[in-house]
Amino acid sequence: MSEVRISTGVPGLDEMLHGGLIPGRVYLVKGAPGTGKTTLAMHFAMAGLARGEKVLYVTLEEPVENLRQDMPKLGFNLDDPNFILIDATPSTDTYVLMDSMFESFAKGFNKMLETVKNQYLSLHFHRLIIDPLTMVKLTTKEEIEYRRLFLEFVKTMHRLRVTTLLTSEMEKCDVEEYLVHGVIELRRFEMDGRVARGIRITKFRGSDFDDALRPYAITERGLTVNTDEILRVF
Repeated sequence: MSEVRISTGVPGLDEMLHGGLIPGRVYLVKGAPGTGKTTLAMHFAMAGLARGEKVLYVTLEEPVENLRQDMPKLGFNLDDPNFILIDATPSTDTYVLMDSMFESFAKGFNKMLETVKNQYLSLHFHRLIIDPLTMVKLTTKEEIEYRRLFLEFVKTMHRLRVTTLLTSEMEKCDVEEYLVHGVIELRRFEMDGRVARGIRITKFRGSDFDDALRPYAITERGLTVNTDEILRVF
């Protein structure tokens, strides 16, 4: 019997993953600002909603009002009752996550992560997005503490069988890439006086995959991947 896969919401990326993501695991999407990480995360969320799943989306950088204004233009329905969108951007001194209050962002991120995990008991969400993970690292003072929290987080989500997508703007993500089950990299280049975009899977534990650098585009309907071409960068 073939292993069950779930869609990322991007057909070309699913093809590169040889059928989609393995459910219940934690994945990292990394790339510079403007490469489409949030757009890919929204595709992932919408694919879950299409399956009747509950999706928890925690935005740490882009305010919710901006997402609600911009994302519908790409065809994403953020008003689905199974889509829970949480604004945890550092815009106020206190932050609300469901019924929990926690301290200022720089001091209370540990508590927020714990609250996200605990909310599973009441929401039973199937997919979780944290966008971007970069903010987690910036607000954790000690590297060893960050590693401990991150490992605990990955283990908990895996145990709960929640398929998790983390985005990151960090070029170097040593501990994150080592601990997650898969890594998708979005890259942007200048080629012949124009901007080219390439997507590559650098890790996908438990499966083979297409590791070629494939061109992708951000269109009026979101992100599209061209699996018929290989992007050659010199």
